[in-house]
Amino acid sequence: MATVKFEKAQRWYPGADEPAVPGIDLEINDGEFMVLVGPSGCGKSTTLRMLAGLEEVNSGRIFIDDREVTYVPPKDRDIAMVFQNYALYPHMSVADNMAFALKMAKVPEEKRRERVNEAAAMLGLTEFLDRKPKALSGGQRQRVAMGRAIVRNPQVFCMDEPLSNLDAKMRVQTRTDIAKLQSELGVTTCYVTHDQVEAMTMGDRVAVMKLGVLQQVDTPLKLYDKPQNLFVAGFIGSPQMNLMEGVADNGEVKIGGYHVPVDETAEKKMNGKVTVGVRPENWRIVSDGEGGLPVQVTVVEELGADSYVYGTCDVEGTPADVIIRASGRSHPHRGDTLYVTTDPHHVHVFDTESGERLSD
Repeated sequence: MATVKFEKAQRWYPGADEPAVPGIDLEINDGEFMVLVGPSGCGKSTTLRMLAGLEEVNSGRIFIDDREVTYVPPKDRDIAMVFQNYALYPHMSVADNMAFALKMAKVPEEKRRERVNEAAAMLGLTEFLDRKPKALSGGQRQRVAMGRAIVRNPQVFCMDEPLSNLDAKMRVQTRTDIAKLQSELGVTTCYVTHDQVEAMTMGDRVAVMKLGVLQQVDTPLKLYDKPQNLFVAGFIGSPQMNLMEGVADNGEVKIGGYHVPVDETAEKKMNGKVTVGVRPENWRIVSDGEGGLPVQVTVVEELGADSYVYGTCDVEGTPADVIIRASGRSHPHRGDTLYVTTDPHHVHVFDTESGERLSD
């Protein structure tokens, strides 16, 4: 186990107008499961590959424990990588695939077999050790790739979107397996994904990136409850937060004729154009005449216990769609007009121009 530290680590690809990662500062604690998340092209995979030694670091430094590894070859960093595309040898059995790195390191055969059997038992692969990869499902192949990393007993796991090739049901099962396994092994892990649901359900902490720059590093719940800026607010959450532009006026936010209730902290900081955010579950449906925001229902997604109601609002400044979480048994129907409001402690207020958070 080990700590990982990036000190202004920069990656600038030859011929590019701007660096892919301008200079990242990030610390990953011993045994922590850190998830890097963000849209495609945000620099998360580049950051991971710099840690693994697969991308050159143009400036800055990277440490594993107290050892600087910025220019250390990948094979000498004591890191195990799990790729998106499994990267298994098709002509080798599962056991040989898992033992390959140990064989190259000249680990005795008996010790190799022991480590492979231990990893296979943890991953539920014992009965498949003699099979070739082509005889396995996608989820089983990804577990073989995990096993190949585990047998090396590395200081750090690096995982680059390992679930993106799996179907939806298998992704849910495998992400649970990976999180459980990492917790049992206690190995420091840096995990990259573009799926914020994966990030929220797996990470001890989550680092949200945009254009190579860290936007916020925090626990999943803090990211959800107190996003530091508009980008994080819009990215974290499924369905995403409703973000509506309004005008601050005497401690209130006005969106057309609707007055949004805000907390005292935001009241003191607001000036001019602001953006307010409300999670779908934080809307309350009220009757006409109670001053709610009018929403005309266009689509209802019935999910059993809950329903998500999508509607449009003709009040200036609101988004094209307003999303409301409602009861799965007594929800509105398409064509209905709802009136919704919320409470001050559920409203996130941001400066529209800078994107910075204004509420407590």
